[in-house]
Amino acid sequence: MHYLSIFIVSFTIALSGALMPGPLLATVIYESTKRGFRSGPLVILGHALLEILMVAFIIFGFAHFIHNQVVLKIISILGALILFYFGMNILFSLPKLSLDFKAEHKESSNLVLLGVTMSIANPYWAIWWLTIGLGLVLAAQNAGIVAVGIFFLGHILADFGWYSVVSLAISKGRKFISLKIYKGIILILAIILIGFGIYFGINTFGFKAGWVIPLRFLGH
Repeated sequence: MHYLSIFIVSFTIALSGALMPGPLLATVIYESTKRGFRSGPLVILGHALLEILMVAFIIFGFAHFIHNQVVLKIISILGALILFYFGMNILFSLPKLSLDFKAEHKESSNLVLLGVTMSIANPYWAIWWLTIGLGLVLAAQNAGIVAVGIFFLGHILADFGWYSVVSLAISKGRKFISLKIYKGIILILAIILIGFGIYFGINTFGFKAGWVIPLRFLGH
């Protein structure tokens, strides 16, 4: 159940980010119209390779310099604030959401490399990993290397799952979901994201919250 909780939380947080329109989503949609279903999985493969390097960087490099309670609390607080902000920002953006995406970039012959470059080009990617992602990886690391693997599996499966669905839908020339359903999913994930932010904040200051017992691995 402990590992299952890690997987569920990681998957949900990653999915909330994947569902929001951004450079990577626009790229997948654009490439899918040109090259078909394979565009989604291959672009996200490049994205995944970059994120594996980021997780390794945290575990074997940067993390060794921040094993300090004050620093960890600051990371947790920043992660809580950013999660809460992202959740609220998603809520306020609901009226303007649409399924009409356009990607503006030069076509690349290597879809995997394109996934890497489009991830690096998005400033929110680095911010996420140096705040929320950093805290989650360190929390999972406290439960062992297997927990880190499960965290990453949940994280990247959310990306592969969503972008594969998008790529399939675009390549087949039909919409698998309506705008109303899409907005409903976004609304639910925004609320969950805000909830995670509140949980991080409460847990950082040592308060007990019985309703989040399944998520205890997130604490320090």
